[in-house]
Amino acid sequence: MLTVEDCIGLCDLTEEEVRAIAEHEHIPMIVAAELGNYLYHSADGVPMLRRFILDDIEHARQHHDNARELRLRLTLRQFVQTYGGEDAIEKAEKTAEDKKAD
Repeated sequence: MLTVEDCIGLCDLTEEEVRAIAEHEHIPMIVAAELGNYLYHSADGVPMLRRFILDDIEHARQHHDNARELRLRLTLRQFVQTYGGEDAIEKAEKTAEDKKAD
């Protein structure tokens, strides 16, 4: 029988990336691993996965969950370094700075 760890190991994403999907979609980790693997291999999947992480960052910021926000920012940085999309990090940082200024 496969475990959650086995499924995460079989998909092309890290555990933190799968966790971000699970949080965003409100689904169990094992389902998030399958969804993440599917999206990773689809034409528009990588930008969608990046959007999930950005949405999770914003949600954490709105709820003043600094530890979760930091964890997700690190996840986003790793995701972008692996799959591209540096503009996503810049956008997230600019949004955070703009919201702090308000």
